[in-house]
Amino acid sequence: MNQFWENEFVRTAGYYSVVVLCMIVFLAVFELVTKYRNWEEIKKGNVAVAMATGGKIFGIANIFRHSILHNDSLLTMVVWGVFGFALLLFGYFIFEFMTPKFKIDEEIANNNKAVGLISMTISIGLSYIIGAGLS
Repeated sequence: MNQFWENEFVRTAGYYSVVVLCMIVFLAVFELVTKYRNWEEIKKGNVAVAMATGGKIFGIANIFRHSILHNDSLLTMVVWGVFGFALLLFGYFIFEFMTPKFKIDEEIANNNKAVGLISMTISIGLSYIIGAGLS
């Protein structure tokens, strides 16, 4: 059985499956903390929401990339990935706090592409910093 789990194809499929599941859970968490409904807004063509959501997806994937590269076990990889996600979520709240002149969620819901772009960039940028910390 050990030989089965050491197979690169099996390990890759395992990491892939766990990360996809984590991504679904993490996107659901983001859905809960935002005032807009991501997938409804994207379906309506809201580009700002699509950019912000795309940045979150990229950010989560990048954090898990680093977690996979630097951890030997699936469980350890998940723990560090969850920790990285918590930091990414914290960054989202800091972004909201640092812009007291307007509400990030409202601007993104109103299809303000500039705010969507900066939100995407912040998520991606923070994921690189978080990933480097996981190394």
